[in-house]
Formats: sequence, structure tokens, C-alpha cells
Amino acid sequence: MSTNEQVDVVVVGLGPGGEYVAGTLAEAGLDVVGVEAELVGGECPYWACVPSKMMIRAGNLLAEAGRIPALAGEVAVTPDWGRVAGRIRNEATDGWNDQVAVDRLAARGGRLVRGTGRLTGPRRVAVGDRTFEARRGVVLATGTRPRIPPVPGLEGAPYWTNRDAMAAKELPESMVVLGGGAIGVELAQVFARFTCVVTVIEGQERLLSQEEPEAGELAAQALRADGVTVLTGARVRQVSHDGTAFTIRLEGGGEPLRAERLLVAAGRQADLAPLAVDSVGLDPTAGVVHTDGQMRAADGLWAVGDITGRGAFTHVSMYQAEIAVRDILRRPGPDADYRALPRVTFTDPEIGAVGLTERQARERGLRVRTSVLPLSSSTRGWIHGPGNEGFIKLVEDTDRGVLVGATSAGPAGGEVLYGLNVAVHAEIPVDRLQHMIYTYPTFHRTVEAALGALR
Repeated sequence: MSTNEQVDVVVVGLGPGGEYVAGTLAEAGLDVVGVEAELVGGECPYWACVPSKMMIRAGNLLAEAGRIPALAGEVAVTPDWGRVAGRIRNEATDGWNDQVAVDRLAARGGRLVRGTGRLTGPRRVAVGDRTFEARRGVVLATGTRPRIPPVPGLEGAPYWTNRDAMAAKELPESMVVLGGGAIGVELAQVFARFTCVVTVIEGQERLLSQEEPEAGELAAQALRADGVTVLTGARVRQVSHDGTAFTIRLEGGGEPLRAERLLVAAGRQADLAPLAVDSVGLDPTAGVVHTDGQMRAADGLWAVGDITGRGAFTHVSMYQAEIAVRDILRRPGPDADYRALPRVTFTDPEIGAVGLTERQARERGLRVRTSVLPLSSSTRGWIHGPGNEGFIKLVEDTDRGVLVGATSAGPAGGEVLYGLNVAVHAEIPVDRLQHMIYTYPTFHRTVEAALGALR
């Protein structure tokens, strides 16, 4: 028997953004129902950001140990994946149990409904035989899923996605990674550092194809240094699995690749059809839910996170969630501003970037000046020694005299990025940045030299 319930807000999808919206609105006194078919907290804490960074931390320690003989003495290290898997299971995911997150939502006053939510009209969400009518409205935060390319033989094969990789109790002896984006290169490097034989296949001409060419070149150099085979400009023609291993054949012929595991890391995509967005006038075949600056997708409908197409980043989801909360509570605030969108690929070295790449800036018709300086040219880079690979790249809009993009790659690339993020976001004039005091000796001091080298 179906039932109808009146509430203030329904949040469909309780990843980082959705959970924040639901909990914050409930704390503000609204009657909030959060709908989640899987784990409260979403991809980030269980299968992405948190466990992957634990893996990366462990792999980086192994790499640092390998650099000790050049600087400090002798050391012997034996990789043990069991310790990494144990930490992910016990510290990050609680055995992939979300009770802590469920209790957290309840403590803030929100109600959890397990199941798949679908829109049945403006401000209406059905979950099984229950229908919720939202007085204020509905927030969509259902995230994305791995994009599986239409490669013959792939459908039905026991390939891995990021979820399988994060849950691996043991590592395979060999693995092929299909995709050279952030997820692919991060996991390839980690697995290689734990003695897995890894090959990365990327269809574009370089890794990290959405970033600066220098970033892709650095990522390839770093992976090859860890023994990874990197194939760019390569496309898979066919995949087969014989019950023991995968055989991967590439377009153009050549010797097929064989590996115990195949990790598909070819990006992510939203699926709007199950949400029945057509019931509120949206296109169910669209790749994203388009929103205005206050995260409104339609009357009484907001969307936050990956499904908005602004990047599959937890920090974007949380940023958008705060804006949506303000709007739902009818509090004034600025529109979303993505000019200084930051992102970090957590390889070793880390590759951080903010704003536009040089190519993107030129495609927008901007007149630009750029500079690229290796991190090793700084005193800190020289002191650091082995493991100091990296660079600073700046992109200046010469008509306005401000930075519109920057890349910070190096041992602390993601941390150095913060200052560049502020510069791009606040549109601080380059001539003012050139007259700052930069701490000595630091990696970020390379920014000062890069400003002086703008041409």
C-alpha cells in the first residue's frame, strides 16, 4: 500500500554534498528526509578520496625509503599490502559499514530512507511504495558512476573499477589500467610500488589530458620511474578473459597484453534516467543537471555534486552544498564561481592545478603570458634532493594583469597550490604578487621566480 508523507526537503543521494545538505538543513529546524541506496557518505570515504590517499601514503613511504641510500644511509623495506588493506578496512571504511554516518545524520535531526529515489513531479520523490512531498523542495546529489567504454569483450568480464581496487585484500601480480586520468595514474603508481607489474593505456596523446602538457609529461616520467609501462595514443580493440587472466588487444595490431587484472578508469558519468528527471521538465538523456548560480535546476529543485558537471571533486560538492543550503534557507549569498576551481592528482610528485590551462585560456581568446620553472631550480628543491621532480607553471591574462591559471607540481604540489588558488580567485594583480615576501627556503618560493619569468 503506497503512502504519502509531507516533509520540508528531500535530499536524493547522501554523498559528501548530499549528507551536508541534509544534516545542515535538519539542524536548522527543517523536516528533512535523506534517500540513499548505498552507503551514507558516498563514494569519497569508502571507495575514492579517503582509502586511495591511504594507499598513496603507503606507496610514498616505500618510495621515500628507496631514496634513503642517496641521503642518509642504508635501509631494507619489504612491501606488505595487507597492512594497507587492513587500514582501509578498519580506519577508513569500518568494513564498508556506514552506521557512523547514519548516526551522524540522525544526531543532526535528519531521517534516512534506504532505497532508490525517483522524481514523480515537482517537489515529489518516490522511494519504493512511499512518496514524499517536499514543501521547500528536492535536492539531487546522486553523483556519478564509472564510465565503461564500449570495448568488445568488456561487458560481462570481471574487470575492476575503483571500488574493487579499494577493497582488494591482495594485489594481483599484474594489471592493465584502462585510462590515464587522475584515478588511473594514482592507482597505477601505488600498485607498482607494491610490486604489481602495471601497464597504463591512454587513448589521448598524453596522461592527464585535461591538464597542462607538462603535467602529463611529469606523470608519465614518474610512473615509468616506478616501472609502469605507459602507452599513450593507444586504443583497445578487444578484451577477453579466460578465467585466469585478461588479454587486451590494441588497435593497430602488435603483441597483445596479458594481465591478471584489468582496472577500468576511463572517467565517470551521471545517469539521470533512473531519477525520472523528465517528470520535472529536464532531459533524462543529458550528461549533467544544469543549475544556476544558486544551484537551482528547476522550481523547487536543486542539484549539487558530480551530476552538475563541474568536476568529480568532493570539494566542489561541498562548495555547492553550502550554496544550496543558503538558498533553501532563503539566506542571501554569492553565486557559485568556478573561475578558480582547484584540483590535485595525488601522484608522487603531486600535481595541483587551478583555473585555466594555457590552451583553455587561448581558446577563450585571452592574450596570455606563461612561464614554467622546474622545482629543482629552487634552493628547497636542491636541498630536498631525490624526489624533487616538479615545476610551477603560470598563465597570465595580460590585458588584466592577473593570473587565470596555474599548475604546482612537486613533493607538496597540492599544498603549494593554495597560494596560487587565492591569487586566481581574488584576481590579485601580478605586479602585486611580484612584490610579496616569499619564505626562504620553500618550494613555493619557485612561484616568485615564475612570476618574474612570465613572457
